[in-house]
Amino acid sequence: MSETERLISPGDVRHVARLARLALEDDEIGRYASQLSAILEHVLRDDVVTASLDRATVLAQAPLAEGDCFQVPRIMGEAP
Repeated sequence: MSETERLISPGDVRHVARLARLALEDDEIGRYASQLSAILEHVLRDDVVTASLDRATVLAQAPLAEGDCFQVPRIMGEAP
């Protein structure tokens, strides 16, 4: 990721570090700007529809299943 593609600038990192009272070296500021930009890029990416797993295959791997649902232990205080 180049300097111009970053979603978080080194200035942003310096500002947040100052607010958090963190002492960061120049190499850390650049590294954190790249890492935080990569995280934001991942979070803000476009949703892409993909095929999901077959229901029967997933239920076959479950410890317990009943019909088309996973069977889980009852939660305390919950009526049967």
